[in-house]
Amino acid sequence: MDSPERVVLFRPRTVLQVAGVLLGLAVAMWVVWVSIRVLTWVFVALFLALALEPGVRFLQDRGVKRRGAAAAVIYLSAIAVVALLGALLVPPLVDELQGLGDAAPDYVEDITAGRGPLGFLQTDYHIVDRVREATETGGGSLLGGGAGTVLDVGRGIVTGVVGFVTIVFLTLFMILEGPTWVERGLALMPPQSRPRWRNVGHRIAQTVSGYVTGNLLLSLIAGVSSTIALVIMGVPFALALGLVVAILDLIPLAGATLAGLLLTTVGLLTSVTAGIVLLVFFVLYQQLENHVLQPLVYGRTVQLSPLVVLIAILIGTEVAGVLGALGAIPVAGTLQILLGDWLEHRRMRNEEGGAASVAAEAVVPHPDAEPT
Repeated sequence: MDSPERVVLFRPRTVLQVAGVLLGLAVAMWVVWVSIRVLTWVFVALFLALALEPGVRFLQDRGVKRRGAAAAVIYLSAIAVVALLGALLVPPLVDELQGLGDAAPDYVEDITAGRGPLGFLQTDYHIVDRVREATETGGGSLLGGGAGTVLDVGRGIVTGVVGFVTIVFLTLFMILEGPTWVERGLALMPPQSRPRWRNVGHRIAQTVSGYVTGNLLLSLIAGVSSTIALVIMGVPFALALGLVVAILDLIPLAGATLAGLLLTTVGLLTSVTAGIVLLVFFVLYQQLENHVLQPLVYGRTVQLSPLVVLIAILIGTEVAGVLGALGAIPVAGTLQILLGDWLEHRRMRNEEGGAASVAAEAVVPHPDAEPT
């Protein structure tokens, strides 16, 4: 006997609601895609604001009652430190970068002639001939796109300057108005749930702030130690290369490896001994950073397993490149806090006589509320 056919009817109101939700999602995704650059600036400014937030709270706990005054002191101090480092490092760094650019043709000439530690790239693999063939094949297109390349470079410089200024002001406003916006968001929630979400927000802020501060500290240690090793081995342009190592070390996992390859290559261009010593140095330093420094810095803030860290970085890199890799760990830490809080709250609610049940029973209904 055949079963009767089932007819599902959709009311026009339901169809319109679903269509409206899908249209809203499409518009939201389009807005995100169009404004991805601005959202990136906001993301960077948020990280910087969270990195400076512990200093602001420290001053407030030590007698500076007004948040504006504490924020101004920390913000101006950070700018002064950056300006001082710039005044000390930029002039010699520019000289070294210029010297590196002037020396690059000599390095290329040695490789082309098959001389020096990297001469085997030409004698054994003919790498220069292959590069020359590729350049000659694409020469017409390169020359034809010269004007466009110059225009793109100019546009990139202007965008970079605008982005830097925007991030500076966004960071200041986030430091000043951050707690106010948090309280406004909490005011939209039921009174009995505000303490819970205030605690969650505090834990997330601690996690992100600890990660950003720790990452900057580790990057500074990597840059300084690499510069010292380069100076000891007599490798030229030690300051410029140390700065590059510090920037690369900001990228979790992959950054230190890229920096090690860079130092080893430059060391081999100086001498085989320097290259081998720098390779050993960076292998040892990477082990020290991974097993001692990172657990020490991140242990109290971002409590994630190495597997979760690796997966988060891979996903972040695929989604947003280098910026995604930088933000992968704090985002994963935030999701872990939210998931842990949800599970804990669910457990407490299901337990008979648990804290959540007691809190729910203690809520007095409004006199005008209708009985359920």
